[in-house]
Amino acid sequence: MVLAGTATGLAAAPAHAEEYRYWSFWTAEAGAHARSDWSYATEGPSTARPEDGGTVGFRFAVSADSARAASPRTAADFDTVCGGTKAADGRKRVAVVIDFGTAADAPEGETPPAAREKCARVPEDASAGEALAAVAAPLRYDSSALLCAISGYPAKGCAEQAGGADRETAGPASPGGASDSGASDQHTGSGGPSAGLIGGIAAVAVLGAAAVWQARRRRG
Repeated sequence: MVLAGTATGLAAAPAHAEEYRYWSFWTAEAGAHARSDWSYATEGPSTARPEDGGTVGFRFAVSADSARAASPRTAADFDTVCGGTKAADGRKRVAVVIDFGTAADAPEGETPPAAREKCARVPEDASAGEALAAVAAPLRYDSSALLCAISGYPAKGCAEQAGGADRETAGPASPGGASDSGASDQHTGSGGPSAGLIGGIAAVAVLGAAAVWQARRRRG
């Protein structure tokens, strides 16, 4: 079982908030065909369970919060990605779009790979994280179950603070997930992640723990 989380549910941050580079998680309803159809996910990929015909996206970029997060630059088009993959009993098809971001957002010394679109044919109850693992291994996580790397990119680090230069921010106008109001106005004095980012990571960890408990309960 994949216990993966991206930085979902980040609170909107003030203009002076520090920026961080991380993988964000996006979803699109069945029948979506355009880049504008991406929606910032309201839960982590370990608990999101797309239906057959669904599309999930992952984007590596620099931003301070989900309101300014950059969405995948590839259209959320299931037919293009999975049109040649036949349906099978007990399995579902999920289009997985992976945008490794721009050179400006890459960690020092690394070059982002080309974007990928893969069709994952996975069990009907598979999560978005399991669909991602089926087509883009190896994945890397931190101790809080936050998704740090896809297909080995980036090679190290996880949600690290980045420089303050302006970068592409083509995400939705409002956060895809909720967090405590007021948390976005606070920062750590040591230059670490804003409270909104920490809250998002903590929420993912809780979701991951709940998934483990449910799996053990089913086996018991």
